[in-house]
Amino acid sequence: MERITVALRAQDPISQAGVASQLRTRPEVSVTEWGEGDTSPQIVVVVVDAVDEEVLTMLRHIQRTSTSRTVLVTTDIDEQKLVSAAECGVAGVVRRSESTPEHLVQVIRTVARGEGHLPSDLLGRLLEEVGRLQGQVLGPRGLHFTGLAAREVDVLRLVAEGYDTADIATKLAYSERTIKNVLHSVMTRLQLRNRSHAVAYAMRQGLI
Repeated sequence: MERITVALRAQDPISQAGVASQLRTRPEVSVTEWGEGDTSPQIVVVVVDAVDEEVLTMLRHIQRTSTSRTVLVTTDIDEQKLVSAAECGVAGVVRRSESTPEHLVQVIRTVARGEGHLPSDLLGRLLEEVGRLQGQVLGPRGLHFTGLAAREVDVLRLVAEGYDTADIATKLAYSERTIKNVLHSVMTRLQLRNRSHAVAYAMRQGLI
């Protein structure tokens, strides 16, 4: 079994040394120093007490300067800080009270496979927070978490149903030029090749 390369970033030397000593005994991982060598470690484990602006700055730096995926070990986190951490590239979250060597390695392996991990109670609260943001913040502005506005979703839905530009313009009470502009904007912004690619994107996002 190939070992997963892991670097540690902690806010204090005691936490750094403690987590390092736990992981060095595990055959699944190989602990390296952050910044050593020419390649990024597969996983960076960040150990903190709470997610504040200093921690978010550290997470953004990791995201910008490496190809590593990040696992956050924290004492305290709420759903809003979780959203902020996710925006900074965090793929796995573990509470310090639950970070036994076995559980931490399990999460590291999960994240190294390209998957994510959250404590079950945080997952439910995150979904509630996403729903709240969509309903109270994005929705009234005609926006979605997918990056598509409500009008763009309507156009793509009709494209998927086989309507041409003229039909879509009639149904939505827009000019044909507006429909063409909407489609061009979506394809350019999301780097989609053509209408079919745009429809496929919307379907993967569960919009149509």
